[in-house]
Amino acid sequence: ADCRYTCHQECRSLIQLDCRRPGQCQSQLSPEGTLLPPCSQNVTQTVEEEKPEPPTVQEIKQKIEKYNAKVTNCLLMKLNEDGTYTGFIKVHLKLRRPVTVPAGIRPQSIYDALKEVNLADMTAKRTSFYLPLDAIKQLHISSTTTVSEVIQGLLKKFMVVDNPQKFALFKEMRKDGQVLLQKLPLTEFPLYLRLLAGPDTDVLSFVLKENETGEVEWDAFSIPELQNFLMILDKEEKDKIQQVHRKYERFKQRLQQTLKEARGKPG
Repeated sequence: ADCRYTCHQECRSLIQLDCRRPGQCQSQLSPEGTLLPPCSQNVTQTVEEEKPEPPTVQEIKQKIEKYNAKVTNCLLMKLNEDGTYTGFIKVHLKLRRPVTVPAGIRPQSIYDALKEVNLADMTAKRTSFYLPLDAIKQLHISSTTTVSEVIQGLLKKFMVVDNPQKFALFKEMRKDGQVLLQKLPLTEFPLYLRLLAGPDTDVLSFVLKENETGEVEWDAFSIPELQNFLMILDKEEKDKIQQVHRKYERFKQRLQQTLKEARGKPG
């Protein structure tokens, strides 16, 4: 009330101000015209966020047993001797923009998969197309597999040659009838999140979307992608023009009809 200090509601307990002398703890301008800090030197306390201790192998084992007891299909988690574990996650693809893939490539064979042959590197021709909206891809991953590796794995399965930085993995949660989306950091472990949430995808699911970073970095897109964007914008512009024409055409017809009806009436 005295020094007019403003802070976030959740930070209120961390703030310490010396406001015992009203009017004395206000910022003042120095002769150079710069704003000096308030007289109270201890304004905030640096609180280091305590990271939770990693679960023990026994705790992981108990969580996996509890998880597998709820599984209604064969997608169980398996604990390894070194303390790591493997399991399955499903990722919903919700991409609004076209992706770039190699043009004219034959489907991947079993030989290619075993030899880890990257068919995308076998041709320089590129084309763009839209992936099916809300397609679901199932991945078998490890507890050490990061979000970054999941994104790269998904792009490899669809032979997408776009920069992985264009995409982001989100976790989708449902609470009180609302759908909440949260972007996951690249170092997060999706299988651990799956283990904690349980096998029910209504509680937690994973979504691959474009990485919306605010300002569009056009240099990161290929020529076919940019050409597709121009085609999409051109189509949207033509559709908008037709909507405006139809709107005013209907308005014109109503005016003409009203005038026609009013001609035979007095006044």
